[in-house]
Amino acid sequence: MKRTTIFAISFIIGLSFFGLLLLQGRIITSMVKMRKEQFDETVLRALDRTSRDLERNETFRYLENIAQKMNYNADNLPEEVHTQSVENTLELGDTTALETPFQLKTQVRKPAMLPKSLALNSSSNIDDANQRFQEYVHNAYLYQKGLLDEVIYTILYNASDKDFRERIDFRLLNSTLRSELAAGGIPLTYHFSVLDANGQEVYRCADYTDEGSEYSYTQTLFRNDPSQKMGLLRVHFPDMNSYVMGVASKVLPVLVFTVVLFVTFCFTVWLIVRQKRDTEMKNDFINNMTHEFKTPISSISLAAQMLGDKSISKSEAMIDNLSSVIVNETKRLRYQVEKVLQMSLYEKGNIRFNEREIDANSVIDDVVKTFQLKVKQNGGTLTAQLDAEDAAIYVDEMHFTNVIFNLMDNAVKYRRDDEPLHLNITTQTHDTHLVVTVADNGIGIKHDDLKHIFDRFYRVHTGNKHDVKGFGLGLAYVKGMVDLMHGTIKAESEYGKGTKFIITLPLLE
Repeated sequence: MKRTTIFAISFIIGLSFFGLLLLQGRIITSMVKMRKEQFDETVLRALDRTSRDLERNETFRYLENIAQKMNYNADNLPEEVHTQSVENTLELGDTTALETPFQLKTQVRKPAMLPKSLALNSSSNIDDANQRFQEYVHNAYLYQKGLLDEVIYTILYNASDKDFRERIDFRLLNSTLRSELAAGGIPLTYHFSVLDANGQEVYRCADYTDEGSEYSYTQTLFRNDPSQKMGLLRVHFPDMNSYVMGVASKVLPVLVFTVVLFVTFCFTVWLIVRQKRDTEMKNDFINNMTHEFKTPISSISLAAQMLGDKSISKSEAMIDNLSSVIVNETKRLRYQVEKVLQMSLYEKGNIRFNEREIDANSVIDDVVKTFQLKVKQNGGTLTAQLDAEDAAIYVDEMHFTNVIFNLMDNAVKYRRDDEPLHLNITTQTHDTHLVVTVADNGIGIKHDDLKHIFDRFYRVHTGNKHDVKGFGLGLAYVKGMVDLMHGTIKAESEYGKGTKFIITLPLLE
């Protein structure tokens, strides 16, 4: 499958996941908003009912007090007053003596006692009488209603003359509020306080705290009274946010699973792309290895054939030359095989690492002397500035030598054709570390390639330069060995101007 196809499929699936997450987020937001609105409506309804019950209870108490006073006064009146009252009642029309209060209330008047406006005249028709009767009933109703309203207003006005604290039974208020909230399906802990018309707090519940008071609900008390006699009930819920957000807990697991699936999908795509890249690099490695092995094998085979061909006369110089070719190509082939085997052992964790104390300056100086000839053969110069005063490190000497050799060999491979190679290696001591720098003026490394140069099988694209040999294992081997030496390595490069490798190793204490 092509990489563009993988990216296209990944983009479509990723976009679908993103849309699904966005949709779930909106659903959760809508559910939380709806829950909050229902909560607000229920609390306000409960507060309104509590306020009404408070006013109703006050009115009932006031009426009970009036009834008790009237009963007390009636019981203390003389017996002659009671008799006279009954007689006066019985004189209203031609009625029979009533034995019970119910009979007294339902006494029937004779037509002679009715108002003249309702007396039927022989010349009046029934419709006129009916109309006059309706007008009479309507006027009587308005009169009685006005009297009743005046009585009730007087009762409420007289009740409001009491002190604001005396008008409220705070235990009953708390009990009513709890019942109304429970009836609305809100069993949450709440705190409330009562304020008078001046905003002064006159009461607060025993367990009152300010937690959650930044969002409180208020309700006017005695709203039918004059404004200077009204009060204010303020309620807040410490656990309101958790209650409102609790509705999201039912959808939250789905959202979490969706996120997990999205992350897993992204990781899977990353693995697929990386595996595809590794596969491409391995194929490139196999092709390079084939060409690398083919050249020395061909040289050895040709030299061996010439030595074995009896038809060709061989001088001593020719035999020495052919023998030298066989030996050199054999060394080259063994070096390539050894590099592959060492990298394989490193990947498996079975590489041998014999650490001992060495002088880095001395080892690097030997590598420079050995590599000097190869640099000169390619028309370049090699300089060394081994200025580290203390260069004692605890590493494997063979692998440390290979690290320096590989870095210098890369500099020769990636030299510029238009300018002679200049390779410089330095050592310095920084606090408790030894810093080794290998710098060249070669073709350099592009920024996109710089972050992959230590990957296995990765080879930097060299443009028109096709004579660069290798498996893409050299720098991966260098990075692995430096890590085993408890050090670090980084590369700095500017394309077209050169590359610098900086190795930092801990000094021997």
